[in-house]
Amino acid sequence: MKIIVSSLARAPALMLSERPSHVVSLLSPEEIHLAPDGHAPERHLRLPMHDLRGVPEEAFPGDTPPSESHVAELLKFAAGWSSEAPILIHCWAGVSRSTAAAYSIACARNPGAREEEIAQALRDASPTAWPNPQIVALADTLLARDGRMSAAIKAIGMPDHFDAAPFHIPAHFPAVGG
Repeated sequence: MKIIVSSLARAPALMLSERPSHVVSLLSPEEIHLAPDGHAPERHLRLPMHDLRGVPEEAFPGDTPPSESHVAELLKFAAGWSSEAPILIHCWAGVSRSTAAAYSIACARNPGAREEEIAQALRDASPTAWPNPQIVALADTLLARDGRMSAAIKAIGMPDHFDAAPFHIPAHFPAVGG
């Protein structure tokens, strides 16, 4: 099945048309209440965090950066997704937090796949994807990918524009040598 990535504004329509079994909302703590409803709490993960990219000067007092506990919770939640129906991941714009979460889930579900292949699938699916490097680095550590996830995301580079449209990537990738 597929991993769908969207902005908050487009998430409700995608919930109706794609009928995901699981939803992940990554929004600022003060905006997490805006996450669309419609799923049982055990199938809708709400992760309150600001879109901080790991640069200390970006943070303001009171900001909630992505943390190891956020990413651990994301990976645990995604492990409970059977992939028989899509999973929908959204943040405010569908560019940074949600793309990092989708990439992290794809890497977790495909331990034998090359990080570069998954990152390139992300770039091919969305020219606006700019995965949050802090989320990716935390997932890289939790998944014991030895920096390969972060390096693969760095290699796909920054987008040339930020007008994000919903997209999806496959949930399964071939194992290396398989």
